[in-house]
Parts: sequence; structure tokens; C-alpha cells
Amino acid sequence: MQDSQETSGRTSPTVVDVEKENDAEKGKILDVIYVDFEPGNPATWSPRRKWLVTLVASYFTGLAGTTASAYAMGFPSMMRELHCTEEQAALGISMFCVGFAIVPLFTSAFSEEFGRRPLFVVCTIVFTAMYVVQATANNIQTVIAARFICGAFGSTGSKMVGGTVADVWAPAEWCPVSSCLPVSLIDLACRRGGPMAIYSLFAVAVTGAGPVVAGWIEMSLGWRWIQWIHTIAGGVSIVLTIAVLQETRTGIMLTRKAKALRAETGDSRYRARIEDTRGPLRSLLWISATRPLILLLTEPTVLFFTLWIGFAWGIMYSMFESILPVFEGLYGFNHGQAGLTFTGMTIGSLFGFATNLYQESLYRKYLPTRDPEARLFAACGAALLFPAGMFIYAWGANAAIPWIVPELGVTLFMWATFIMYLAVFTYLADCYGPYASSALAGQSLFRNLMGAAFPLFTQPMYGRLGIHWASTLFGCIAVMMVPIPYVLLFLGPKIRARSRFASTVVHQPSL
Repeated sequence: MQDSQETSGRTSPTVVDVEKENDAEKGKILDVIYVDFEPGNPATWSPRRKWLVTLVASYFTGLAGTTASAYAMGFPSMMRELHCTEEQAALGISMFCVGFAIVPLFTSAFSEEFGRRPLFVVCTIVFTAMYVVQATANNIQTVIAARFICGAFGSTGSKMVGGTVADVWAPAEWCPVSSCLPVSLIDLACRRGGPMAIYSLFAVAVTGAGPVVAGWIEMSLGWRWIQWIHTIAGGVSIVLTIAVLQETRTGIMLTRKAKALRAETGDSRYRARIEDTRGPLRSLLWISATRPLILLLTEPTVLFFTLWIGFAWGIMYSMFESILPVFEGLYGFNHGQAGLTFTGMTIGSLFGFATNLYQESLYRKYLPTRDPEARLFAACGAALLFPAGMFIYAWGANAAIPWIVPELGVTLFMWATFIMYLAVFTYLADCYGPYASSALAGQSLFRNLMGAAFPLFTQPMYGRLGIHWASTLFGCIAVMMVPIPYVLLFLGPKIRARSRFASTVVHQPSL
């Protein structure tokens, strides 16, 4: 039991600590002064400061995205210089994704124990250092090992960005420009949905932007300079992270404040509430590593949505290898020109970003009657765009057909993938409430493992089946997955009602 009273502007509850002695319970009264925020709460920061933090954190996410795709553009000179096969070089893509998939299961708990800022700083430094290792490597084994470490620390840093956005942006808040903006731009500027969409744009769209520059670097300077350019970009990220990113996890900030007050006053009553509720690090690590797997394997909503986005993610990574043979082999593009075709990925992501603004308006309109399923209208359209893009890419890749046709297929595919990517985050967050982080970690694990697996068989599959039938196979599997968002749209409430983890509370607009 606890009673509260106001003391010097702080809440000072009296807590009853129950002890057992000779099988009899005895109450012991302890005075605890729980610290609270004074000015400095991230939720009260100015919109300008919030956007600065959001953009700096998203920049790191974008840098991690370009690392995966730009690396593949350096294969020709890498194979010549390191005397390796294309399959060995492609293993660098896969190991990056393996690090991206597995390591966050064991490291995300550290942000709850030590805060977000220390992890951001450490991750950006180690992540950038791995570029230097790759640029100076003398064998493919060193490159592959560095790629794994690069993915491990890149994932740990970039996956905290979503939490940072949630720390500083309220689900819906007033801002000075809200009275003179249309609703869609208010979402972008003043609510969590806009910053989260910007983060997603950096995570997905920049993946296609990396090869645009890397192709020309490969032609003139070679694969090592792709890594040196990334080293420079990583150095910028280190400077921005140290200069701009402050701690945003409120529990950590209050814990530090309580420790400072205890040291300053000698009064041990000052505490942060999280100090009494947070478990030991070992328990946090165990929950962080196991709960995502439990939700992934036992929750139909998480499982089928994860299969859907995981398949799309695998195809996206296979395109890093399949696009070059299409445009270089069929259309006679040089390496730099072929790299420019990856702009279709970026353009498709921008279309997806614009579509999300309309999806947000539908969400507000239908939330009272559809609950979280109001998140899925755009995803239902993406389910049709996905196979359409693959079929156009498959059969438009013909020397007799203009190159813009397969490029259109790439654009439609990425348009669908961006919508699916954002729908997974928002829908699972609304459905699983306090378990949302675990649900999202489970899908992230599977999605990145698919990104690791697909490049390993892309070249053999395209070599045996040919460009047309290999991409057609992907399109046919995508057709089989079309019903997934429609089933959730109409049967989602019934599925959630049978779940041990899904929330039954109707959520207000949050992302």
C-alpha cells in the first residue's frame, strides 16, 4: 500500500515493505522520495530540438542501409584483387544481415540498463571502424568478419531509433505551425507518425540510393574507396551523435537524477520508480532474447505478417545481385549506369511515404470502428502491387523492351515493400501494446535472416531458371501471400481475442 503527499513539489509516497519472519508478515515503513522531471523531459523539448535528434538518429539508420547495398557494387574489383568468387563476396551481404538479425536480441536490453546515448556512441564508433577494416583488408575472410561486426553494431544503433522517436514525440501533440498546415502535413510535422515515417524512409529508401554513387566509385576508384567514402560518412555520424544526441530514455534520466540527489544530499530516500521495478541485467537479457521468439512462433498475427515482410525483404536483397546482370547484360549499361537503376528503389519508397500520409487519414477516420485494423488499408493495396512489380520486372527484362519497363517493376515492388514495412511496425505496435517491442524484434530477426539467405542462392537460381522464370517464381509466391493483410483486416479482432499477448484496448493514433 502507499500514500502520497506533496513535499517541495515532489511526490513523496510512503511505501510498506513486507518482510517475512518466522512465517509471520511484519510491515516496515520506509520513506521514499520518488524523483520526477523538472524541465528537461524529452517530451517537453521544442519541435526544433526533437527534429534535430530524429534526423541525426535517422542518418545513422540510413548509413546502415547504404552499407548493405553499396557493398555489392564493389564485387568486380574485389573479386579481382582478393581472388575470391562472387559467392564468397556475396557472403559479405549475408553476414551483415546475420549480424543485423541476431545481435539485437542480446544487446537491446543494454539500452534499458545503461541508456540509449552510450549505445549510440559505441555503436557508431565500432560501426565506422569496421569500414576501415574492410578498406584495408587483404583477404575476403577479413572482409566477411568485418561485415558481420558492422551489421551487429549497425543494427543495435539503428534499432534504437524507433525508441528514440517514441521517447521525444507524443502520439499527437500541438505544435506552433499546426494551425496553418493541412492535416497530412500536421501528421508529418507535429505527431509521432511523421517522424516514424521519416525514420522508415531512411531505413528503406536509402538502401536504393547507395548503389547510385557506389557504381561510379567502383568504375573509377575500386571497391576499397566505397568503404573509405562510408568511413567519412561514419565519421560525420560519430560527430553528430556525440554533439546532438542526448539521453532520451526517461527511466535512465530519472535514475541518474536520483543517484545525483543521493550523492549530493546523503539522503538515500531519493529513488526513481524504475529502480524498484527493473529486474537485473541477466533477466532483461533473457527476456530480450526469448520473448521475441515466443511471439514469432505462437502468435499467428506476428508469424504471417513476418513471413510476408520477410519474403519481400529477401527479394530486395536478392535484387542487389540480380539488377546488375539485367541492365548490364541485356541493355549494355556500364557499372555506373546500372547503379543508377537502383533509384527505382528510392522512388518507390518515396511513393510509399506519400501513400502513408493518406493511410494516416484513413486510420483516424476508421479507428473507432476498425480498431488497429484501420492500419491495414494501404497494406491491402501493397499486397497487389508486390506481385505486379515482380511480374513486370520478370517479363519486362528483355532487350526488345525498353529498360524503363523492368525499372518500373523495381519501383512498384519497392512502393509495396515500404508500405508493408511501415504497416508491420504500426499494426504490431497497436496490437501488442507492452509486448510490441518483442513482437517487432521477432519480425526483425526473421526479416533480416531472409536478407541473409536470399543472396546466397540468387545467382545459382537466376543462372538455372533465367531472369524471367526466377523473378516469376518470386511473383507467384507473392500472389499466394496476397490474402494475409485481407485476413487480418476482417478477422484481426477474432485472432487477437484468442491471443495471450495482444492488447484488447482500443489504441489512439500513435505512429
